[in-house]
Amino acid sequence: MTSPAARTAPASGAAAPAAAAPAPVSPAPFTPAPAAPALVVRAPGDVALETRAAPSAAAGDLLARPDLIGLCGTDLEIIDGAVDPAYLRYPVVLGHEWTGTAGGRRIVAEGVIGCMHCARCAAGQTNLCETYDEIGFTRDGAAAGAIAVPAAGVHYTDPGVTPEDAVLAEPAAVVFQAIRRARPEPGIRALVIGDGTVALLAARMLRLWSPAQVVLLGRRPAQAELAAQAGADRFETADAAAGSGYDLVLEAAGTTSAAAAAIAAVRRGGTVVLVGLPPHGATVPLSVDDAVNNDLTILGSFSYTAAAWRDVVRLLNAGLIGPGFLITHRFALADWEQAIGCLRGAPGPRGKVVLEIGAD
Repeated sequence: MTSPAARTAPASGAAAPAAAAPAPVSPAPFTPAPAAPALVVRAPGDVALETRAAPSAAAGDLLARPDLIGLCGTDLEIIDGAVDPAYLRYPVVLGHEWTGTAGGRRIVAEGVIGCMHCARCAAGQTNLCETYDEIGFTRDGAAAGAIAVPAAGVHYTDPGVTPEDAVLAEPAAVVFQAIRRARPEPGIRALVIGDGTVALLAARMLRLWSPAQVVLLGRRPAQAELAAQAGADRFETADAAAGSGYDLVLEAAGTTSAAAAAIAAVRRGGTVVLVGLPPHGATVPLSVDDAVNNDLTILGSFSYTAAAWRDVVRLLNAGLIGPGFLITHRFALADWEQAIGCLRGAPGPRGKVVLEIGAD
């Protein structure tokens, strides 16, 4: 497989290669049905397909018709009540990863909604907005017949971008933000810990920085083929086989053991980026003297910025990442229970699980 890096690679710490953004348009209004099914988490452990009235668009909002929803481990944590309550409000419609149409054009939309007035937003750190607000967490997500989103966060994709590629824009923005924070140099050895969507996307997107080697350390042998498609040079299922001495380790498994393994695998002077999100309150023992003596850089990377989203959409439009291959399971919205069951554990390879809105 030809990796994206074989075509283009950014300078260290720079934004990824970009195609020209499509010109803004004024889409024709979308008039949703008065009511439609929506996948609602009413409270921890209480999930149902409810008939919900169509949302109304406030000033500055755009009404869109979702058609593909990505499910991820965070959705399971929302269902199970494992998310920090400061970042979630029940009841909530699921669907923070999504794509749809507005005015006949395919769109994706930023989930984190910055106030654009606080000091963090002014500095471009919209992921750290003093007033946290996010689609699928504090406001209803897109697993419904319609969604109202701030027009300022809507991005239009080029005609060549498939819905399957577009629905992965949100996790791709998470990964892009994390990698860019690490400022990788060309020629590094990188280890990605995890074998789910975020880890596989990290293996794929690290190639944009021309590494010498990308190794994926997972726990499910069935993920080996997806790891190869993502561009990993090796896929290992044991810490010892993966080895150590890496310049960059990106933890994307969301477990405390993975975070500990990441710190153990990095070289002296190397960088660890923690992207995975363990359950609220989980802790990892840290040998502080080793962290100091080994001159480690340990970064946490939360969500994404508006700038990361713009760069990811440009990468999608330029055909440089093409993440749609990660979709392995599709379900109609009415079959949401099967989809959740698949997400919790399905035999064989499992990449992204998606719900199709409007499918029979």
